Amino acid sequence: MEGTTPAVDPGLAAALRGLADIALPPDVSMLPQTWAWAVLAVLALLAIAFALWRWYRYRQLNRYRREALGALREIEGRIGAAQTRGHALAALPALLKRTALAVWPRETVANLSGSGWIGFLDAHSGGPVFPAAAAHFFEEAEYRGPAALASVPEAEAKAHIAAARHWIEAHHVRP
Repeated sequence: MEGTTPAVDPGLAAALRGLADIALPPDVSMLPQTWAWAVLAVLALLAIAFALWRWYRYRQLNRYRREALGALREIEGRIGAAQTRGHALAALPALLKRTALAVWPRETVANLSGSGWIGFLDAHSGGPVFPAAAAHFFEEAEYRGPAALASVPEAEAKAHIAAARHWIEAHHVRP
């Protein structure tokens, strides 16, 4: 009797044939079910788009600052050597003038020199940004040649670089 299978009850067989598989509910939709969620999603997308647009506009409007700071880093790298210090310091006032010309009209900036130029720089930085020695340097540096500027001590040259960096980073552009 080892190889024989027990007989299946006919009622049990009929009941097993009548069973159906478990019915699963439909998948939950990930779409909003009410109009308020759709409006909220649209408003969120608009806010994100507006923020991205403002960030892009800010980056474009301040591109001249990043370029000026890059040129200033290059000038700063040439300050350390005595033979290149004069040319580097001679390029410093020109860099500030180019930076100002990138934002303000040529008629306003191009003819400024001496104390008028320092006054312009101070007026657009929210107050006096240059110490007296740096202000004096920027007033007269454009009239001195690289040979005369080469005699400026390295510490003083670095102070002029710091003043220029502060103005480039902090000046205010008023429409």
